[in-house]
Amino acid sequence: MERLTSPPRLMIVSDLDHTMVDHHDPENLSLLRFNSLWEHAYRHDSLLVFSTGRSPTLYKELRKEKPLLTPDITIMSVGTEITYGNSMVPDHGWVEALNNKWDLGIVKQEASNFPELKLQAETEQRPHKVSFYVEKSKAQEVTKELSQRFLKRGLDVKIIYSGGMDLDILPQGAGKGQALAYLLKKLKTEGKLPVNTLACGDSGNDAELFSIPDVYGVMVSNAQEELLKWHAENAKDNPKVIHAKERCAGGIIQAIGHFKLGPNLSPRDVSDFLEIKAENVNPGHEVVKFFLFYERWRRGEVENSEAYTASLKASVHPGGVFVHPSGTEKSLRDTIDELRKYHGDKQGKKFRVWADQVLATDTTPGTWIVKLDKWEQDGDERRCCTTTVKFTSKEGEGLVWEHVQQTWSKETMVKDDSSWII
Repeated sequence: MERLTSPPRLMIVSDLDHTMVDHHDPENLSLLRFNSLWEHAYRHDSLLVFSTGRSPTLYKELRKEKPLLTPDITIMSVGTEITYGNSMVPDHGWVEALNNKWDLGIVKQEASNFPELKLQAETEQRPHKVSFYVEKSKAQEVTKELSQRFLKRGLDVKIIYSGGMDLDILPQGAGKGQALAYLLKKLKTEGKLPVNTLACGDSGNDAELFSIPDVYGVMVSNAQEELLKWHAENAKDNPKVIHAKERCAGGIIQAIGHFKLGPNLSPRDVSDFLEIKAENVNPGHEVVKFFLFYERWRRGEVENSEAYTASLKASVHPGGVFVHPSGTEKSLRDTIDELRKYHGDKQGKKFRVWADQVLATDTTPGTWIVKLDKWEQDGDERRCCTTTVKFTSKEGEGLVWEHVQQTWSKETMVKDDSSWII
């Protein structure tokens, strides 16, 4: 969050499973649509928050399986853990707040008296969360009896039932809603309260997100019965909460447009990459646009025409250099020429490219440095390289690519990089 010197234009707070991530979409198209929109229009002045019931272990597993962007803030374990940035630095103030009237030992002891409760995996048991599976028909009765037992023991706890099977026991002050409220208060204290906040969810443990004052909310079209029931009973007449017509990340994009929170046309929804325009000149937009074109070129989804290569060549400096992850250097114009022979080589294959953490810095007048992580998925193999691009701007010429350098990220183990083009 340190990169923002003023209040974020937009903060999106989204659940992951069946909200940001569509597990019924093997191509991850709705997620990739959101990714390109976020990096194209929002990364530089907004905040992305993932709020998930997953533990850190399962959250990291999901990141390996799906093309998720790197969030600015991660709220995990049903709102009991808040971390910041790439290195996931924990919020110790939140930990202290949750310790009030909470005793993990007593919680486990009382819960063990209910044979209906089946303990979830060890990875899902956290300092401020105990998680079980319970049949839907028994959930209400167990929840009522458990609550009474905890009250008698002097504990102030909350029991959340979601997904038709998951039962989580948390401190009363925990939960996705309270974590969001805490975060908004903290941002306000720092003078960085978002201009707008959009909460996104699909299940019962997301309901609290929509109860926070002045927050917009979207229930994706595939929202579960328990969340729709909550909405009918508590927020039916709230114009700030909508039930989207699109699934998962597509519903989030729909909500951005519905509430007029900013641009809602994903670059992936533009058929001709030459027509993708940004509201404000930002070299980060050029990078997102190029790597989307690169994916389509290799998938054979754009025509192998001189117009495209001519446009690319016109945007690079005659002496521009590309440094391959292997360390090999070649001219940018030669690289574009080389790209022609790879047209359609990934046609019909599981090949996707996306950019993450695209940030542009105005170093000197007319010069920008853009840094990002460029991801490429080919079949079941995923590779990432840290990419740095230098742009210059000249009167009447727009932005010119001067230098591109790529290095393999720590997350990528490369046996053979001969197939890596750009």
